[in-house]
Amino acid sequence: MKFKLPNPGLEDRILSYEQLDSLEEKEAGDRPKWDNKTQYMLTCVGFCVGLGNVWRFPYLCQSHGGGAFMIPFLILLVLEGIPLLHLEFAIGQRIRRGGLGVWSAIHPYLTGIGIASMCVSLMISLYYNTIIAWILWYFFNSFQDPLPWSQCPMNANSTGIVSECERSSPVDYFWYRETLNTTPNIEDDGGLQWWILLCHICAWSVLYICIIRGIETTGKAVYVTSTLPYVVLTIFLIRGLTLKGSLNGVKFLFTPDLAELAKPSTWLDAGAQVFYSFSLAFGGLISFSSYNSVHNNCEQDAVIISIINGFTSVYAATVIYTIIGFRATERFDNCLSGNILALLNMFELPEGYITDSNYDQVVQRLNETSPEIIQQLDLSTCNLRTFLSEGVEGTGVTCMFCCLVGLIFLQGSGNYWLSLFDTYGGSIPLLVVAFCEMFSVVYIYGIDRFNDDIEFMIGHKPNFFWQASWRVISPLIMLVILVFYFITKVSEKILYKAWDPESDNFPTLEEKLYPSWIYVIIFILAGIPALAVPLVAVWKCVMTKKRDKLHIDNIADQIQINDEIKKIPA
Repeated sequence: MKFKLPNPGLEDRILSYEQLDSLEEKEAGDRPKWDNKTQYMLTCVGFCVGLGNVWRFPYLCQSHGGGAFMIPFLILLVLEGIPLLHLEFAIGQRIRRGGLGVWSAIHPYLTGIGIASMCVSLMISLYYNTIIAWILWYFFNSFQDPLPWSQCPMNANSTGIVSECERSSPVDYFWYRETLNTTPNIEDDGGLQWWILLCHICAWSVLYICIIRGIETTGKAVYVTSTLPYVVLTIFLIRGLTLKGSLNGVKFLFTPDLAELAKPSTWLDAGAQVFYSFSLAFGGLISFSSYNSVHNNCEQDAVIISIINGFTSVYAATVIYTIIGFRATERFDNCLSGNILALLNMFELPEGYITDSNYDQVVQRLNETSPEIIQQLDLSTCNLRTFLSEGVEGTGVTCMFCCLVGLIFLQGSGNYWLSLFDTYGGSIPLLVVAFCEMFSVVYIYGIDRFNDDIEFMIGHKPNFFWQASWRVISPLIMLVILVFYFITKVSEKILYKAWDPESDNFPTLEEKLYPSWIYVIIFILAGIPALAVPLVAVWKCVMTKKRDKLHIDNIADQIQINDEIKKIPA
């Protein structure tokens, strides 16, 4: 028994196969195209591979028993990530519209899916550019000798080193005090930090230039931006493997603690990581595929990029864990406690280390290499391009608005706000959007039509794996993750970790409760994008009924007028 919801007018909203072939032959249409397949693939790799692979994946491995986390990650990558990636590539290539236009073409009531993707892309672009500003700040400071985070500064009287640095470490002090000037709680804003503000403006200026240049120009940059990070990681890996004890860290990474597999949190984090590392449900991948030839093999693309993405996550984790093994051996610390070496200090190994309390921030600092700066700028460009207008003026106004909103991350409490955005802005909305995408294609657009589209584009219909994944397995996995995510978040206290020199446990980050008003912010971050899908559908439905009623009333009035005219004697 097949289930498909009614969808009148679909044939009028999408191009027929004959029209697609005609446009292909004439090279017509108002959409630009990729110069070649390599440019397209590298752009997709640059969009998918980023901080999620280098920063988030190794941290989750550390939190969930090393190799144990790889098992659910790889399982969900196959059952959840690859099917949705193939679906986004195929639907964008078939309908030939961006992340917003695709869903309105399938059905006007589905416009909210594109709007939700837009909102998530906007929020993530806001704090990604803040990370880029931090990266630029470290990049500029890396030309000093000695490095400013390699030793503690003297106090005002030059009678000794600063107490806060002495009680923590030079790396922590430079990050929390010299860079962020962190406040002890989120309620104390601490004012703007002008040095980060300048880097912030610089980042948004470069991003604006990247956006207005379009894929014709920025597409060529991916030859460098998508490949150099692998060169840098390889250099770090070679350096790491020369260190004493590095193989102990690698052994821990690939030795699973099977008890972790029984914990729901391990599977939940693995599912969320698949979305994060693939950049699924952002709308960017749909936009990219819409610039392809209509007969491009999107199935092959999805498999290749998935393999590259999974490999990059494991490869980056291996690089990180060579350093973990070294630090555990050198300092006689347990790797699980999180005391590892920052890649920032890769070539000044005795001088810098990080703890589990500031793992996120310091691993972000490894991105101070210029290839990673460009790659993250490219990612922000792709995120923003999913909803920006083509006009230079509109793009400039939007970038200026985003730059102003991003000032919230440049305050002394900005680090806490960024963590809040990262935790709630890119979790629930992405799950909702991804579920709606798959449900819409299978049950509103129609799985049979979708199969015919793929056969038209690549020459054969999807096999049993794709069919089972799209129809049942992937939507069910996403629904289970979403339900358990809600259960987990509702049952736990909402805490954040604060850098407070007055705390008794300093330099350990102190866990504090968010103020009560933060729930309003969480609803704005997570609730509004997720609710955009049903709210837009209801609004479209109401407007359609009003328009139909008005049309009927006009017809009735016209009939009445005609009847009255007939009654007039000749």
